Amino acid sequence: MQTYNAKTLDDALALAKEDKQCDLNDLTYFVIEEKKGILGIGANVKIEAYCEDDIKEFLFEYLGSFFTGIGQDIEVGIEDTDSGLIIHLNAENNAVLIGAQGRTLSALNTVVRSAVNSEFRRRVEVLVDVNRYKIQRYEKVQHMAKKLAKQVLRSHVDVELDPQPADERKAIHRVLNSWDHIRTVSKGQGAERHLCIQYVETKDPNESSEEFEEE
Repeated sequence: MQTYNAKTLDDALALAKEDKQCDLNDLTYFVIEEKKGILGIGANVKIEAYCEDDIKEFLFEYLGSFFTGIGQDIEVGIEDTDSGLIIHLNAENNAVLIGAQGRTLSALNTVVRSAVNSEFRRRVEVLVDVNRYKIQRYEKVQHMAKKLAKQVLRSHVDVELDPQPADERKAIHRVLNSWDHIRTVSKGQGAERHLCIQYVETKDPNESSEEFEEE
């Protein structure tokens, strides 16, 4: 992230806005140093600021460096969506990027999310995908979860799913969160962590299991 110095916060933000050629509302910033001064003399505010284009630039550079380091030629495209950024990867052997049961791609998602969240000091919604594998996988597990949730509604008997990666559990949390009388709860640790679809008589309208999921 770039830093900007000025006498006031407004002046520092104005510098960042002009430098990045974006609206003030599109800036995210952190005050990293502030000196009040005496009667305004010697006052100084130092901020770090970035916009969405900075996130995209970071991702391009990070992935470029990552795959260059392992000797892999890769094409990278970034798509803006309502739920965040989707990074589309394409290589000579996409199956290697996906790995058995998508494990390599899941691990790559964890690494990239950790890197971008650390760089920008907040949770950035990013999905790394190869040939729409992840998107199709989410659609598949969500379809399965809906069928099981209907079964739970009829029987009032909870259903436990097989262990899944965190992102797939979140996809199910997301699709079932608005269902009346249905709650999703994660159980287990590590590779055994899995979801349970539960019937509840009443449900807190503010309840959302997804936000408590681990990466």
